[in-house]
Parts: sequence; C-alpha cells; structure tokens
Amino acid sequence: MEAKQYIGEGWKHAILIIGAIVVMLPFYMMVSMSLKSQQEIQSISGGLIGAQETQTFPVCVKTGYSEETCTMKPYQYNYWFAFEKAPIPRYLMNGVIVTLSIFIIQVLVALPCAYALAKLRFYGREFVFSMVLFCLLIPVHGIALPLYVMLAQAGLVDTYSALILPWTISVFGIFLMRQFFMTVPDELIDAARMDGMGEYAIVWKVMLPTAIPALLAFAIFSVVAHWNDYFWPRMVITGNRDLFTPPLGIREFRGGIDSDEFGPMMASIVTVTVPLIVAFIIAQKRFIEGITLTGMK
Repeated sequence: MEAKQYIGEGWKHAILIIGAIVVMLPFYMMVSMSLKSQQEIQSISGGLIGAQETQTFPVCVKTGYSEETCTMKPYQYNYWFAFEKAPIPRYLMNGVIVTLSIFIIQVLVALPCAYALAKLRFYGREFVFSMVLFCLLIPVHGIALPLYVMLAQAGLVDTYSALILPWTISVFGIFLMRQFFMTVPDELIDAARMDGMGEYAIVWKVMLPTAIPALLAFAIFSVVAHWNDYFWPRMVITGNRDLFTPPLGIREFRGGIDSDEFGPMMASIVTVTVPLIVAFIIAQKRFIEGITLTGMK
C-alpha cells in the first residue's frame, strides 16, 4: 500500500516538474538571449550566458557610435543598446501610471458595489449579481469597437484617459470582493452600525482593512492584465509615442533597430518583465491567502 502511495506521489511530482519546466523555459531563453552575442543566439550555443568576450558590434557602429563606444561584452551591449535606442524608462513610467490609475479607480468602484451585493438587502440584488456574472462572460474584443468610437467622438484618443477610463469598472473585481465580503461576519457590521457608522464609513473603515488580502490578489490580476495588454493600447494610441505602454514600446523597439538584433530585444523584454515578477514575489503570500479566503463561503 505504501509503495503504491509513493508511486502515486512520484507521478504527481513528475508532472509538476514537467509543467514547471515548460513554464520556465521561455523565461530561461529570454534571459539567456539577453546575455549572449548575436552569433551565439543564431547558432544556439554558449549555454546560459555565452562566452562574454569583449567585441565590437557592427550594428552599433552603423548607428553612428565610435568603435570604442561599441566595444564591450555582449550583455553590456544588449542592455546599453536597448536603453539607447528606445525610451524604455518612459514606457515603464507609462505602464505604472496606467496600471495604478486603473487599479485605484477599480477599487473605489468595486468595494461599495461588492459590499452592497454581499451585506445589504434590497429588491433586485440577485438580479444585479447575475448581471455581474453575465458581464464576466463578455470578451473585451467584443466591446472594443464601440468603446473606441465613443472615445474618438469625445476626442480622447491618444491620451491617458483612453487607456484608463474603459477599464475603471471591473466586474471581476466586484465579484472577487463580494465573495470575500461574504466571509466577513455580520456581527462586525452590526457593531459598526451600533457605533453610529454609516454604510460608506463601514465600507472604508471596517471592510477595507479586512479586505487587504483579497485586494492584493485582485491587484495582481489587474496590474498584470493591463501591464501586458497590447490589444487596447494599440487601438487608442496611434500617433503619440510618448504614451506607449511597455508592450507597445517593445513593438516600436523591435521595428526601430536592425531586425536581427535579438539580444537588445530580449534585454528590453527582461526589463519590462522584472517589475511584475518582483511584485508577485513580494505579494505572493497575501495573494494566495486572498484567493483562498474568497472561496471559503
């Protein structure tokens, strides 16, 4: 019996290891290509970091830099050339502005809505909640054209507003927070009412502090989705390159230098990806806790 149990556990771990390898392989290739020379990338050689021999890069010289400036190790060239040929810090700043603005407004809308659906009794509450669930089924691409037409008629194309406003109401955020609020004891809310608090005060002074784990979980979903979004920014940002988000910036970077320069391209992608990985590692414990608690009831 114990032997069968060990075999079963072994299969589970083997499947998990294979899955982890499949998921991590693109990240390994991305980091490796950002550290190696173009020749090593094309010949698929050099291991993880390549030979790292100092050399002069012809593409760099062709763009007007001196041979002395263009003589360096491959990883130095890749990251230097990426930042030199594309305003990556500007793209990163745009990503921070857009994702944080969307998340903050989503929270301001989602918390009162979720509280009402979870703790208040009013006519049509179940119907409203069913509409929230229905909206979860609507694909973003299905409403993209009407949204674009409205923004164009309002003169908001090529502005931060076009990137932010359409996503300030998150039905997923309302659903997630409603599920979490269902786990909060009604006695806590009754005690707040007896202390003289109004419903809005209860939302922001009682429910918000208890919802931090769920908010961090929602923050991960929201920030990652909008940080990596290419479809919508590509539609509404057509002429103002100063408003490019990280995915758009990478596309512009790819078209702005020699198309065979995969090293700098991968260096720019590593730069854009690292902030998300760091943020997830920092919030990992609360993220798991928030996802677990939203399914308790």
